[in-house]
Amino acid sequence: MIKTRIAPSPTGNLHLGTVRTALYNQLLAKSLAGKFCFRLEDTDRTRSNEDFTKEIIEGFKWLNIDWDGDMVRQSERGSHYQEYVDQLIANSKAYKCYANAEELEEMRKAQRAKKLPEGYDNRGRKLSTEQIKQYESDERKFVIRLNLGIDRNIEWNDVVRGPMSINTKDIGGDPIIQKFDGQVLYNFAVVVDDHAMEMTHVFRGEDHLTNTAKQIAIYQALDFQQPIFGHLPLIFTKDKQKLSKRKHGDIAGVDKYRKEGYLPEALVNYLIATSYSAIDDTEIYSLDESAKTFDPHRISKSPAIYDIAKLNWFNREYISKFSHDELMAHLKPYLKYDLSVFTETQQTDLIDAIRGNLNKFDEINNNVSYFFDDEEIEEKQIKFVDEGKPVLNKLLDVLSADGFDFSNASQIKEEINKIGEELGLKAKQLFWPIRLALSSRSHGPDLGFVISLLGKDKSLARLSKHV
Repeated sequence: MIKTRIAPSPTGNLHLGTVRTALYNQLLAKSLAGKFCFRLEDTDRTRSNEDFTKEIIEGFKWLNIDWDGDMVRQSERGSHYQEYVDQLIANSKAYKCYANAEELEEMRKAQRAKKLPEGYDNRGRKLSTEQIKQYESDERKFVIRLNLGIDRNIEWNDVVRGPMSINTKDIGGDPIIQKFDGQVLYNFAVVVDDHAMEMTHVFRGEDHLTNTAKQIAIYQALDFQQPIFGHLPLIFTKDKQKLSKRKHGDIAGVDKYRKEGYLPEALVNYLIATSYSAIDDTEIYSLDESAKTFDPHRISKSPAIYDIAKLNWFNREYISKFSHDELMAHLKPYLKYDLSVFTETQQTDLIDAIRGNLNKFDEINNNVSYFFDDEEIEEKQIKFVDEGKPVLNKLLDVLSADGFDFSNASQIKEEINKIGEELGLKAKQLFWPIRLALSSRSHGPDLGFVISLLGKDKSLARLSKHV
C-alpha cells in the first residue's frame, strides 16, 4: 500500500510551504488509494513548543487536511532510535567521535586557510585503541557519527527532479546521528520513523536534497528499503527570496489567512496550483477532485512564486459561488456595522453590490463604512473633486428638488447621465467627482444605488460639503 506523510517540526508557525508539501503528499496517497500520515518531529527539546504544535494541528484542521490514524510524536520514540544506533556501532557502520568544539573549530580554520570546503574530516574513523581508551579514561564526551566509508555517489530517481546523484564527499563528512546527550538527530530519526511507519513515498522541499543523500546512506547502513523521493520547488517571493517568517513576516504563515477571512478551500486550491498544472488546465478544483487525476510528474521543477493577487483571485472565485445567506454567515464575524438600519432588500442589494470587490472577508467593513461614516478624501484625490464642482452643483440641484424619489436608483443614474451629456463629460470626469464626494472612494457600486442607499440627508450633506 502507498503511504505518505507530513512531518512538521513544532519550532515555528505553520508555514505555507509545509501546507503545500502536505497537500502533495496527501494527493498522491488519495490518487492511489493509499494512506496519508502525520508525524510531529519534536525531538528538538529546546526549540519545540506546544503552542506551535497546537497551531499546526488547528491549521491543518481548518484547511480540512486530515490524516489516517493517530499523530505520531518523535519525542515518544527515543528507545526505538537507540536500538538502531547500537546496531550500527556493533556493525562498525557508526563510531564514537570524541572531537571537542575547540578541535573542530581548529579543523575548520585550517580548511578555510587552505580554501577547502568546510566539513568534518572523518578523523574519528582513525582513532587507535589507545586513543579511545584514553578518551574514555578522561570521560570525554562523544557523539555518534555514521561511517560513510569511501567516497561514492548516492543516487536516486526523484519523482519531480529526475535522476539525482550526490557524492558523499559533498555532504560535509560523516554525519552525526546522535549527540553526546543521547538525542538522535533529525536525519537519523526520520529514517527510523519512516521505516517503522512503512512510508513508501516522501515528498519534501528541495532544500532537503543533501538531507536525502544522508538519509539514503542511513537506509543503506541499516539495510532498510528506502522510499521513493520527490523534491518540491520552494516558494519564493517575486524578488527571488525564499519565503520565510523571519524575512517576510506573517505572509509566510497560515494563521494570517485564516484570521483575515480567506476560505480554506481557496488557499488549498492556490497552494496546489503554485507548482502543479492540472491535466485539463482546470484552475478551480477541490482536493478530492484534484486527486482523481493527480500525476506527480506534472509538478514543476521551477520555484513557485508567492502571488497574493492570484490567491485573491481564487478566493473571489469561491466567494462568488455563495448564496447571500452563505456569504452573510461568513461575513458576520468580521462585520462591525449594523446593517439592520436598512431594509432586508437593501441589505441584500448592498452585499450583492460589493461582494465582487471582496478579496477576503475582513475587507467587508472598508467596503460598507461610507454608508455609515463620513470619511475624508485622500489628499491626492481632492483635485478630482475640485475639478468636478460643476457636476456636483448640478447633481445637488437635481437631488434637492421637491419630491425627488431617492428610492429609485435607476432614475438617479439617468439624472447623472443627463448631467454628463449636458456638460459634455467623459465617464471619469462625470463619475469620479460624484463618487469621491459621496464615498471618499474612486470605485464602488453603481452611483444610483449608492445615493439611494445613503438617502436624502447624507447625500445632500456630502455633496454640499464639496461645492
